[in-house]
Amino acid sequence: MTRIFIAATAFIIATTTSIAYARDTVRVGVLTCVIGGGSGYILGSMKPLYCDFNGSDGRRERYRGSMRKYGIDIGTTSATYLKWIVFAPTNTLRRGALSGAYGGATVEATVGAGLGANALVGGSERSISLQPFSAQAQVGGANIALGAAAMTLRYVR
Repeated sequence: MTRIFIAATAFIIATTTSIAYARDTVRVGVLTCVIGGGSGYILGSMKPLYCDFNGSDGRRERYRGSMRKYGIDIGTTSATYLKWIVFAPTNTLRRGALSGAYGGATVEATVGAGLGANALVGGSERSISLQPFSAQAQVGGANIALGAAAMTLRYVR
């Protein structure tokens, strides 16, 4: 039952934000991230983030940062793997354009293995949209989170 709720919520997050941004943006690549494991403390958490951007033009960039969750976030997880489709107002991005602060909605549940989704907007002049490519995958722990997510990315040369 919990997995159905999480899947339905993830679908709603993905489709509502996709509809809002699809009209004025183009797909520029895929951002793949690993979020470090850790504990949620009822009202939130902060975990390190390691990302690789693979542009549609073949360009690769590395990013580091953090993921903060606000709202209900209870439990402990091991590493989480996320993949987002990256949309921008133009198909040519300057190096490091994904750097900046992002915000949006998050939902996840983990018991051993887990599911979740995060739809975020931010980056260069808040013009970058990160849409869930697929549900995030967690490989271990017990956790439930529902609320707002804030992510910070910085370009690594």
